[in-house]
Amino acid sequence: MRLPSGLISQLGEGEKHTLVINRGFEKCLVLYPEDVWKKISSEVDSLNMYNKKNRDFARYFYRGAQPLAMDSADRILLPKRLTEYAGIENEVILSAYNGRIEVWAQDEYDRMMEEEPIDFSDLANDVLGSLDEKSSE
Repeated sequence: MRLPSGLISQLGEGEKHTLVINRGFEKCLVLYPEDVWKKISSEVDSLNMYNKKNRDFARYFYRGAQPLAMDSADRILLPKRLTEYAGIENEVILSAYNGRIEVWAQDEYDRMMEEEPIDFSDLANDVLGSLDEKSSE
């Protein structure tokens, strides 16, 4: 897969960019710039591994994670096992947010985008409502 030049420029200076690819929480892949991956890995590694849920999460989170390097044509080779997981065959959609890039099979992305929450207002309140409480403190 060739990465768009606009996206590469956002990765910062340097001739070689190291990325880590991993399974997403939904049926997609996630590309992390190396510095973002290190920060997230540090958070996962700091979990109490005496707790079974934490161990299960860490195992699942790291399952499939692999470093990738761009070649001279700004391409990366997506691992077969991960493309099978995400259902990627041909066309992909890249969705960047919060320092990471989701890689979706086009049909999966279209299906996900067609799903509407029952009440987007309630979802927004559940997710963002606590921000008002913090800012008023």
